[in-house]
Amino acid sequence: MTVQTPRRASSLDRDAVTAPKRTAPAGPPGPPKGGKKGTKGKKDPVWAKATLIFGAVLMMASGAGIVGTKWVVSSATSAVTQDNLLGNTKKTAAEGGNSLKGPIDLLLMGVDARKRWAVDDLHADTIIILHIPASHDQAYLVSVPRDTEVQVPAFAKSKYPGGTAKATEAFFHGAQNGGGWAGGAQLMAQTLKNTTGISFDGAAIIDFNGFKGVIDALKGVKMCVDQRVKSHHMVKVGGKPMYLAEARKTGKSQTPIWHEKGCREMEGWEALDYARQRYGLKNGDYDRQRHQQQLIKAMAKKASGSGVLTNPVKVSGLMKAAGKAFVLDTGGVPVADFIFTLKGVAANDLVLLRSNNGSFAGNGKGREAITPKTMDMYRAVKQDKLADFIIGNPDVVAQEK
Repeated sequence: MTVQTPRRASSLDRDAVTAPKRTAPAGPPGPPKGGKKGTKGKKDPVWAKATLIFGAVLMMASGAGIVGTKWVVSSATSAVTQDNLLGNTKKTAAEGGNSLKGPIDLLLMGVDARKRWAVDDLHADTIIILHIPASHDQAYLVSVPRDTEVQVPAFAKSKYPGGTAKATEAFFHGAQNGGGWAGGAQLMAQTLKNTTGISFDGAAIIDFNGFKGVIDALKGVKMCVDQRVKSHHMVKVGGKPMYLAEARKTGKSQTPIWHEKGCREMEGWEALDYARQRYGLKNGDYDRQRHQQQLIKAMAKKASGSGVLTNPVKVSGLMKAAGKAFVLDTGGVPVADFIFTLKGVAANDLVLLRSNNGSFAGNGKGREAITPKTMDMYRAVKQDKLADFIIGNPDVVAQEK
């Protein structure tokens, strides 16, 4: 059964056209209501790295720099919204679920929840699998192309009957009829499990707008621009960066924003805007995937190398910013257990992997497909044999600075 495409294009690709605010049926944009706010229990600067970025990535950039007091752990956790994002799709006991002794797989979903958009009018514009092997000495970021044609299963919570759609739209369908962010994430997790065979230990939803505060709390990050690209989302008015809709309201002249080639320190708005660009890039969304992976790694490096994690005051500020940027599900495993299990994985051990050789792969009908080689990579993730796969296929590693 083919289901009609949802009513709007990707939130990251749309200009910020003026529209009235809509009331979100399942909670406000940003961390939605209904999640377990700040499960008191265990959180730490390491998780500040992990969750602060794509809900789980930065937890691996700490090494020996953790501020390990229970007070810090508990205090930091209080800023985090937690919810059930996996539903019944989490790893089973037979797959190693509820245990951190084996490989760990986390589903990271990026959304763009600006105030005027309801919580059920969002797509997962970024889909990344974070894989940590059983050795817990490495971490891999594997992107799933957002436009991949997939079979989305029926989902009772949102009254979705099931059908053919893009991967990004699975989140949309799960969020309908009161499903909310949790419903969107659950349907996404089930769709990816059916498509790739991968089950998940945990998940995180990241609001891109919340990222700005996190990057600013880190005092910026170093990014290397590999292609000159014009921003399709922002312009400058009087030297100040603004979204297009806001700029139009001023009635003042606008100056285009160009991201010029080269490496430099970027403020939150600039790094985020660059990582959002899709149009004007040689490989479109595939280049955007690389740049978003690059941003994650840059944030992990900055958090672990700038003394943030050894300063309780800085950790607190960082976590307050992070708490506004994501919703987290650790699959029933205490956050502190994640932290201390993965504390030996450093930011430099974060490997970025390309799907579909970094370019569009059509299925003969003009739709995005997953190549056999990429399916082999997903199987290697499931079987915890990714290192062996990379040895035989070194070109899947993205050489980002």
